[in-house]
Amino acid sequence: MSPREALRHPALLVGLVLALMAAGVRFAGMPVDVVTQIAVYTLYGLGVNFLIGYLGLVPFGASLYFGVASYAVAIGMSHFGGNEAVAFAGSVAFTTLLAVLSGFVILRRRGVYFSLLTLACSQLAFEIAYRWTDFTGGENGLQIASRPYFESARGFAALVIAGVVVACAVLWTIAHSSFGRRMQAVRDNERRAGCLGIDVFQVKLWAFTIAGATIGVAGSGMALLLRGAYANPLSWQQAGDAVLMVALGGVEHFLGALWGAIAFIVLENKLSAWSENWWLYFAPIIIVLAFVNPGGIHGLLRRMRGRAGRTLAREEVPPAPAAVEAYAPAQRGQEAAADDTPVLEVRGLSKRFGSIVTQNAIDLCVAPRGVHSVIGPNGAGKTTLFNLLTGLLEPDAGSIRLRGRELAGVPAHRRTRLGLSRSFQIVSVFHSLTVFENVRVAVEAAAGGAASLLRDPYRDPGGHPRVWQLLGAVGLAERASRRCDDLSHGEKRLLDIAMSLAADAPLLLLDEPLAGLSESDRELVGGIIRSIARTRAVLLIEHDIDRVLALSDRITVLHMGRVIADGPPSEVAAHEAVREAYLGARRPGQPAPAREERPAAPEDARELLRCRGLSAGYGGSLAIRDIDFEVRTGEIVALLGRNGVGKSTLLKTLMGMLRHADGQLSLDGRDIGRKPSFLRRRLGIALVPEGRRLFPNLTVAENLRLAQRPGGARFAEVCALFPKIAVLARAKAENLSGGERQMVAIARALMAPNKVILLDEPFEGLAPVVVAEVKAAVLKLREFASVVIVEHNAEEALELADRAYVLVSGRVAFSGSARQLEQDHELQERLLGIHGEDTAAGQAPAARSGADRIHGEHDGHPQASR
Repeated sequence: MSPREALRHPALLVGLVLALMAAGVRFAGMPVDVVTQIAVYTLYGLGVNFLIGYLGLVPFGASLYFGVASYAVAIGMSHFGGNEAVAFAGSVAFTTLLAVLSGFVILRRRGVYFSLLTLACSQLAFEIAYRWTDFTGGENGLQIASRPYFESARGFAALVIAGVVVACAVLWTIAHSSFGRRMQAVRDNERRAGCLGIDVFQVKLWAFTIAGATIGVAGSGMALLLRGAYANPLSWQQAGDAVLMVALGGVEHFLGALWGAIAFIVLENKLSAWSENWWLYFAPIIIVLAFVNPGGIHGLLRRMRGRAGRTLAREEVPPAPAAVEAYAPAQRGQEAAADDTPVLEVRGLSKRFGSIVTQNAIDLCVAPRGVHSVIGPNGAGKTTLFNLLTGLLEPDAGSIRLRGRELAGVPAHRRTRLGLSRSFQIVSVFHSLTVFENVRVAVEAAAGGAASLLRDPYRDPGGHPRVWQLLGAVGLAERASRRCDDLSHGEKRLLDIAMSLAADAPLLLLDEPLAGLSESDRELVGGIIRSIARTRAVLLIEHDIDRVLALSDRITVLHMGRVIADGPPSEVAAHEAVREAYLGARRPGQPAPAREERPAAPEDARELLRCRGLSAGYGGSLAIRDIDFEVRTGEIVALLGRNGVGKSTLLKTLMGMLRHADGQLSLDGRDIGRKPSFLRRRLGIALVPEGRRLFPNLTVAENLRLAQRPGGARFAEVCALFPKIAVLARAKAENLSGGERQMVAIARALMAPNKVILLDEPFEGLAPVVVAEVKAAVLKLREFASVVIVEHNAEEALELADRAYVLVSGRVAFSGSARQLEQDHELQERLLGIHGEDTAAGQAPAARSGADRIHGEHDGHPQASR
């Protein structure tokens, strides 16, 4: 640790603040015991925030360990001849054991149930302590006659402050250790952490134990300070004091516990001396602070210094090495390379959700090398199949064998360690961690073994080259220090893929890895898949049929939970049932449908939405600059650009989800620049976000009814637009496929009156037949409102749009007619990276060529290019 880092260490600041308070209390006319109490409560708050801030668990009943530790000290003092050191050590050991045992039970639940279980345990302990008079002293408590080694109040205060400083240093070290980063990963995304090979329950139990031990140290100190143990801290009235202190100080900041303890103790002492009903005055202060500054006292101090963000851990990343080797999958041994035994065998796999059958006696065999693709229409059961293979769902029947081992009952993290890695259809990353830390957690989890509690991995660069190699492979090395929240959707997709590659697993499951990516990034990921498939198996779900046919060695087609075709690409492409189910193909002899003409925008269209000089960004860094953009009545506008250029940022700014730093924004001639998002929605701007963001626990009908407003579309009208919604009305949103969610998300936007509808990646992850259905619906949307489309597939967007904007590096590089951009292939290649031969007049675009091959329209004999 450098001298500069040592001076900035939070433990040093804690010690300095408490020492200055101890030295200054005599001038304030306060006893030094007040500072000792603040120190004890600081440690109490640090233990509680170790769970809240780093793990996302709110222990309302953490007072259980605080109060039990107090009684353990008092009982120990009476049995060990008044030796406070022995009693203290015994108390901490007992409290730690109690945390382990209770954690095994309490951690089986999460969220509000976890909080209530901790509170119930604390109240149970209170009842025992209050009523077991012979053992606990009842309401009189247990008295400690003396502190033979620390009779001096100042000496005891110095000891407690020193102990708190040491505890702070230890907790700060753990927060930056491999274990601490795993805690933060679990906090952000339990499912993703498990699929990286992290034992989520084990991480929680260790963290719970550490927090319980820390709180036990604080409780032991409080018993020695008060020279007794009492039942009151265990009661529900005082159980939430530590949570309140942490909230006052700032749960997103390591030092929040210090400022919260100071504010809580000082205000309590002053207000209680003034009035018996001091909570009547304390509560409004808390309410005002919560509204004025939800980041707590520490957050307010940072805002005053022009800073933002969390301070639970350092966010800087280690420097990149001077030279980084190009990514290459780890080589397998000669024996493994020569083994042709199937890596995955699935027999009779079945799964249903109520009356919906998602898998019906699925049989699947995956070779040890090559690309095996699984395709099918949206809702066919492809992602559910991946969830069954990785242990996120349990099958109703059937067998799954990975490299000859039966996987029944094996949890997700162990399946990963056995050689199965995956990416997710809906991007799954650790949103509050940096890009570098996301991949580093994945690399370390892939290495196996227990995470270190005290070693900072940044001090040991052994795993860093692999992290930089993976980031370079997906083109994110320059974004390594950015938090995931600041990435575009496409960049998050690339990060998800990099995390999946970290395991070098014999079987890699990729769920729509090309969804939401630009053409250049699709080529990049396609190259990675090809390189992996030379030595390993890749099971691929993808709707880009052209690339599926080009990449695959074998294709399995699912429809309505059943396998309807399985074989080489050329054989599957010729299958009549595949054409009918996946592409909505016409039957032999049926004439080709005429391409629907795009209706022109009204000639008298007036300006509806307008922004001038608009700039916005994240954390002080601008993502879009000086944007001039307008939407007229009755038109469709395409907003195009490569990943990370600011398209989604612009939509969020238009919707009010992101404050603009500069510029003007008006809707129908009315300034809306300062209006929050809910008011903009009422004024007529609707956003259909990337990722759909439905309420998973509600049914389709409930999601739509929740958005219903007078003047909006009726349920029957959205069912006419998307007939499948009527069938899915009672299905929960969490059980829908990607295409079904997209339909519901668009329908939800129509349930209220609209002037402008913002569609963010509306065709992402959709089967060709569903893309056609959604495109037809978008054309009909102009009957309700103007439409803005953000879409990585420029061809699809330009086919619909009247006008187009192209963003490059956060600025408008093109604005004009969609026809002009559609026909200028050189301009598309320069601004969007789309090769002219893909969109040249008279040639089949990449997105269509695979579909054409399945239709068999080139020469009557469909072939799959390799």
